Amino acid sequence: MEKEVNKFMQIAIEEARTGIHMNDGGPFGAVVVKDGVIVGRGHNRVLRNYDPTWHGEISAIRDAGRNLETHDLSGCELYTTGEPCPMCLCACMWANLDKVYYGCTIADNGRIGFRDDKFDSLLSGRKKLGSFLTELDRSACLELFDEYVSLRRKLY
Repeated sequence: MEKEVNKFMQIAIEEARTGIHMNDGGPFGAVVVKDGVIVGRGHNRVLRNYDPTWHGEISAIRDAGRNLETHDLSGCELYTTGEPCPMCLCACMWANLDKVYYGCTIADNGRIGFRDDKFDSLLSGRKKLGSFLTELDRSACLELFDEYVSLRRKLY
């Protein structure tokens, strides 16, 4: 029997899937949730927008800020298909998100060709974040990563 995927993570996966099939970028989708309602969503658009900062988390944070008309996302949580890179992790903290749920780990990101671990090693402090980062539905996100690899998309 297949385990049910958290509904918000499932939407993040669908967001990422849309992006990879449009060749927008990597398999990274995210949603921002406040009081059980999605207030922001996004996926990686690095290739589409020729912008190395247009990661799924950044896109979802920008969308949530616009929708809520605020730069302060206190009271919100983020669900993302991959453990945030250092840039996205700092953006999550800068936006005052209460919690981040991620599917695939930094090591999984490396397995499909991304180099987050290289940058992450420069900071070496994720353990200090306590329960701010929580792994969720990794197996469902790994299936998405496998789908991405099967498409033989351009890495960056």
